[in-house]
Amino acid sequence: MGLNGGRFTSVRSLAAAATIQEFLSDPPIHFQSLQMRLSRFFIDAPLSLGEHDLPEAQAHYIGRVLRMAAGDAVQLFDGSGQEYLGQLLEVGKKTVRVQLNETFAGPADSSLKVHLGQGLSRGERMDWAIQKATELGANIITPIVSERCEVRLKDERADKRLAHWRQVAISACEQCGRSSVPQINPPVLLADWLKACEEQLKLVLHPVAEPLVSHQKPDSLAFLIGPEGGLSEAEVEQAKAAGFQAARLGPRVLRTETAPVVALAVAQQLWGDF
Repeated sequence: MGLNGGRFTSVRSLAAAATIQEFLSDPPIHFQSLQMRLSRFFIDAPLSLGEHDLPEAQAHYIGRVLRMAAGDAVQLFDGSGQEYLGQLLEVGKKTVRVQLNETFAGPADSSLKVHLGQGLSRGERMDWAIQKATELGANIITPIVSERCEVRLKDERADKRLAHWRQVAISACEQCGRSSVPQINPPVLLADWLKACEEQLKLVLHPVAEPLVSHQKPDSLAFLIGPEGGLSEAEVEQAKAAGFQAARLGPRVLRTETAPVVALAVAQQLWGDF
C-alpha cells in the first residue's frame, strides 16, 4: 500500500491506473476494437454490388423484428467468403431493398478441415454442439445415429430438425463473423458415416487412449463423438476397424455437448488457426 495525497493507494489500483493510461495513450488500436459492429445477415443467394431485394425471411426479421429503417447500414454475406457493406433503401412489411456499395474478403477459414460426426442428442444439447462447432471452425457436421441414441427422427420431423440445425449454424456465423457456413448433413447411421469418411486423420474420442497432442498434424480431420449414453465398446471397435484412432481429451469424461467444443478448440490450437 502507498500514501497518495493523504489517501492510501493499493498496488492493484496503481496497476489499473497504468493500464488505463496505456489504453488512453494508444486510441487507434483500442477504440477501433470498441466500435459498434454493423448488423450482419446471411443471404442464401449470390450477392453482388448494386441493389437487391432481400428474401422474405430476412426481410421480415429486419423490418418486423429488428424494426430497422431505410438508411440503416448493414453487412451481408452469402457463404462465398465475401462480405458486403450497404444501406437499406426501402423497408416494408414484407419487402426490404438494400444497396450494396462495397465488398471485401471475409476472415479466411482455418487451414484445418474438420468433419464432426456428432452423436444425435436431445434438443438444446444438439443445438449447442452445432452452434459451438460452427464458431470453432468445423466445415462439415453430421448427426450420427448410434446404438445408445435417445432420439429417433423420421420423415417430416427429420426435415424440420435439419432446417432448424442449419439455421442454428447460420445464426452462429452471423454472430461470430465467420464468412462461410458449415455443411450440415442429415442424420445417418454410424456404420454408413464410417464408410464415407475420407479425412486424413480420423479420431474417435475415448477416455482410455493417447492424448490428442500425440498425433501428427493432418490436412483434414474427422472427429467421432458419441451421444448422451456414449458409444458402446462394439461401436468404438467398429470405428477402429474403419481406420479411426482413439484419442482422449483429458482425465474427465465430457458430456456429449461439451466434447466437440473441447476437441475442436484443442485441434485448432494444435493444427489450425488459434
